[in-house]
Amino acid sequence: MTTKITLQDSIRARARIAGRIRETPLVESPSLSSLSGRQVLLKLESRQITGSFKLRGATNAVLSLTDTQRAAGVVGVSTGNHGRGLAYAAAEAEVRCIICMSELVPQNKVDGIRSHGAEVRILGRSQDDAQQEVDRLVRDGMTMLPPFDHPDIIAGQGTVALEMLDQAPDLETVLVPLSGGGLISGVGMVLKAANPDIRVIGVSMERGAAMYECLQAGRPVQVAELPTLADSLGGGIGLDNAYTFEMTKAFVDEVVLVSEAEIAAAIRHAYFEEREVIEGSGSVGIAALLAGKIGNPGRCVSLVSGQNIAMDLHKRIIDGEDVDVEADIKGGADA
Repeated sequence: MTTKITLQDSIRARARIAGRIRETPLVESPSLSSLSGRQVLLKLESRQITGSFKLRGATNAVLSLTDTQRAAGVVGVSTGNHGRGLAYAAAEAEVRCIICMSELVPQNKVDGIRSHGAEVRILGRSQDDAQQEVDRLVRDGMTMLPPFDHPDIIAGQGTVALEMLDQAPDLETVLVPLSGGGLISGVGMVLKAANPDIRVIGVSMERGAAMYECLQAGRPVQVAELPTLADSLGGGIGLDNAYTFEMTKAFVDEVVLVSEAEIAAAIRHAYFEEREVIEGSGSVGIAALLAGKIGNPGRCVSLVSGQNIAMDLHKRIIDGEDVDVEADIKGGADA
């Protein structure tokens, strides 16, 4: 890693973004607590202003720009939630923003980004294809703010862990959706600095779990993007990954994978038991608990990372339909 990201970076980020993001609730889940035999809490980043945790890192990164960078504008590649957070943060700071996306990104997430005034460019069928346009815009002078592998993004995402520690200082296990690693790097770094005994567990989907495959290989490798209900967890970590691969190795105790059926069951559970609408990527911690894949969780927090699911898809899932992800879901790594 070229720059070490520390607890102090997240503390400074928290001060920087105060008043610009929402402090989200930490609520008990009686049903999951009963199932686990210990208290289970849900950190509802799904109630963040843009519907996901991504606003934290994006806001911190935009507010950290130099005057020259602000004048030239920002560009990013996204599977949806980072783009929406960056679009919102840029609009609030009056900075031009272009988001490049692949054809695999769900339309509701494209529309969400456009609703905040950003320009959206759709290119190819992978984040790598969209990244080529980002690289061209950077050569023209814009500043790239990537979805996860960036110090200001990681430090910003770590602010959610600072909130959790204020709300539940004696927590023992934290379940974090795992994709590119920006969220779990920031959260893990903050939690381990506060208490090395806190167990940090990454949860990803079985279909195209990029960081898991890279950890298994011992280095960043290319992993095929596959359709999944957890569409915001799709995509690679980048072969030139500078931060999140090493931080995930350092701060994450275990990685658990969940199936598409388990993700669907968690979305249903969140709706019927918790009265929450959440997207597939935000449900994976709940999925792991329901499937009995978390041993001895103790006092546990499941980080619910987002709510930006297409509502027609959500209805099909809660109605009990066995959704065929190969045919219906357009996936695409954001966390």
